[in-house]
Amino acid sequence: MSETTSLPPQPISPLDGRYRAAVAGLGDYLSEAGLNRARVHVEVEWLAYLTEHSLLGGSPMGAEQLASLREWAAQFGQAEIDELAETERVTQHDVKAVEYLVRARLEQQGLGQFAELTHVCCTSEDINNLSYALTVKHSIEQVWIPRFETVIDELTRQAREYQELPMMSRTHGQPATPTTLGKELAVFVHRLRRQLDQIREIPYYGKFSGATGTFAAHLAADPHADWPAISRDFVEGLGLTFNPLTTQIESHDWQAELFTRIAHANRILHNLATDIWSYISIGYFRQIPVEGATGSSTMPHKVNPIRFENAEANLELSNAILDSLAATLVTSRWQRDLTDSSAQRNIGVGIGHSVLALDNIRKGLGQIDAAPEVLASDLDANWEVLGEAIQTVIRAEVTAGRSTISDPYAALKELTRGRRIGQAELIEFVSGLDIGAEAKERLLALTPATYTGVAAALVDRV
Repeated sequence: MSETTSLPPQPISPLDGRYRAAVAGLGDYLSEAGLNRARVHVEVEWLAYLTEHSLLGGSPMGAEQLASLREWAAQFGQAEIDELAETERVTQHDVKAVEYLVRARLEQQGLGQFAELTHVCCTSEDINNLSYALTVKHSIEQVWIPRFETVIDELTRQAREYQELPMMSRTHGQPATPTTLGKELAVFVHRLRRQLDQIREIPYYGKFSGATGTFAAHLAADPHADWPAISRDFVEGLGLTFNPLTTQIESHDWQAELFTRIAHANRILHNLATDIWSYISIGYFRQIPVEGATGSSTMPHKVNPIRFENAEANLELSNAILDSLAATLVTSRWQRDLTDSSAQRNIGVGIGHSVLALDNIRKGLGQIDAAPEVLASDLDANWEVLGEAIQTVIRAEVTAGRSTISDPYAALKELTRGRRIGQAELIEFVSGLDIGAEAKERLLALTPATYTGVAAALVDRV
């Protein structure tokens, strides 16, 4: 192989390269910088809590000094990122580097007397678990859920638009009892909303109880303080739910529950993508060409359903990571091992592929239109689907004593199974039935396009 010139540093993950714009919002939370910003926030808030409550010998900071310190934490940016990187090269410990960063800031602001309260009574995992809880919480609430809602909103809009548009159902891929296109889209709206409701209910837990969850150092420093109550107050003050009983780590069960629930939502989205792709394939939806876009490099007539194919792949990648995280994070040897540290750094990758899929599905839904003439033609070519209605009416007529037909199912099976029959054959068959006049009139009035039950009305449930 011939020698090549080295490229400048390039991203390995497509989420940080080709698709960066689609997932950019996640970088504020689920990146190394986002994690470090949250760590700084937690360290500063713990210092503020200790001083405001005069704990461990601390006394309240001046209001302006505290406000300035909090503003610095909130404005965490490139200067802090660079300083942390330089410090960690020496400490070989990421959380210790954050502690030194906060200490240095205190000295710069003339608050050196508070330096020893930085990170006091904390194990690294006290800071980490709260930081991960905050970054995951914000990424889901600020990025993932809004993207998920845009898909639900567009599906809801289309369900209402096509509420009464009749469509051939296909069970096992074969023509079946007709429905409406709107009702079929409404099914996905209902499924996705249910998952969203459950995702919103999952709590984000945090612990703040020291090296093995016993508050030992806290009690040694001040045996008179109610440290479990103090820790609960602090954790809840950050907007999290307090976990009172842990080892060194917060047990991560909430993360497993959240990632499992998102993976379930992903699977419903995958089902949506494959269904829409299939409807496009048989012409129920037509794709709206995008100006200047190329459908195929060699076949200029083609408009490929690439948005839905891209979504499929990214949903599968997302679930591979989220399923792995859910399985890995619930186990920690004895009071602590470090498997969760490497695993959690991939949370952004798992959520990122889901966000990318949502972006593709939203765009894909915006580039399709129903083809009523194709749906109508398909219905008109499959009058045999009315066999279900006919045999059900006959059964009711037999029960009511208005018919003596012995085996209605067998009669319709003989007429329709494996055969294409048209309107004329159905009319002839129904006209010769030994049933009441009112029932016969109802059957003769039926068409595949009108045999949709309450499908249109069901859309109103969304």
